[in-house]
Amino acid sequence: MKTIESEATTTQEAQAAPETQEPKAPTKAKGAKQARSVAPAKGKSSKKATPAKKPAKAPRSKKPSKTTESAGPREGSKTAQVVAMLQRKNGATLAEIMDQMGWQKHTVRGFMAGAMKKAGYTVESFKPEGGERTYRINQ
Repeated sequence: MKTIESEATTTQEAQAAPETQEPKAPTKAKGAKQARSVAPAKGKSSKKATPAKKPAKAPRSKKPSKTTESAGPREGSKTAQVVAMLQRKNGATLAEIMDQMGWQKHTVRGFMAGAMKKAGYTVESFKPEGGERTYRINQ
């Protein structure tokens, strides 16, 4: 009986043995060197890059220049109101334009230098001795 018991314990130990032992990781074959994990270096090209060719542009037609008669300011606009004041015989003083439009001095001066020039008007500015700055459009 002893042999049967010893055989039973050895089979139990054999079955329990693989559970207690940790499985080993498989080993890689030693032989060839492993490949690098970076991208290979680029070789220098003998050709230089040429810029992309752009399609030829169509010739632009010149726009007709604006004249005061044909393309004047819109009716009722601030520009139209100021132009009407400046076209009077004596023109308009800085104070008159400020009162009429509700602008400050620097706004009136900027308007004369910028918007009126852009609209194609030639504004004459003068200041008589002891008088106020006056603007006028020559007709």
